[in-house]
Amino acid sequence: MTNQGERLQKVIAHSGITSRRKAEQLILEGKVKVNSTVVKELGTKVSRKDVIEVNGIPIEKEKQVYFILHKPRGVISAVSDDKGREVVTDLLPGVSERIFPIGRLDYQTTGLLLLTNDGEFANQLMHPKHQMEKVYVTKIKGIPSKEQLNMMIKGVKVDKDLLKAKKYKVMTTDKRKKTMLLEITLTEGKNRHIRRMMEHIGFPVLKLKREKYGPLTLDGLNPGQSRPLTLQEKKTMNKLILENVDK
Repeated sequence: MTNQGERLQKVIAHSGITSRRKAEQLILEGKVKVNSTVVKELGTKVSRKDVIEVNGIPIEKEKQVYFILHKPRGVISAVSDDKGREVVTDLLPGVSERIFPIGRLDYQTTGLLLLTNDGEFANQLMHPKHQMEKVYVTKIKGIPSKEQLNMMIKGVKVDKDLLKAKKYKVMTTDKRKKTMLLEITLTEGKNRHIRRMMEHIGFPVLKLKREKYGPLTLDGLNPGQSRPLTLQEKKTMNKLILENVDK
């Protein structure tokens, strides 16, 4: 057992033998063992190495899968939506595993989104201490000065959140249309981070796209298309996670 893994009831549910609610009931009834020890505490976290038994029978853990998706505009970064809108998992209909997005891109934002069924991997990538760089290209309304753009580096306080960028680069400026194209690099991602940050500075976002997540890119993927991570890409991401701890 570990403090970094997935909740036991979630792992049991993902194995396909029962629902999460039923899994919780089985845990409370003492019918679940982890590494030969009965576990009755809901929320107990387990890793891939732990052996889990339900009613004396070891469960088969779902194969871990990892995908890059080029998220189009107008799709929800979720596995379901109570309003019936299209969600990102709808774009991977051939995947039988119960995948979920790592983090979110808002409804109007496009670009690179990772999906997996590996909760440990997802938690590591999203944890602020790992400082994983994410690169965005955004078109903003107006032409800010260098001093105004540098506010992103210092950080701005919006609704109790400190929103900041690690770095930025001016790509193009259209003085006639009064717009600017920026490349912005983040190492964290709060809710609508770039949109709220730029609006606070006074230059609303017109378009926003995530181009890179660590070393991963959208090369070869059109909007709505996806592909599995290669073994080498997965190894590289794991290496970066370890290297970025407490950097």
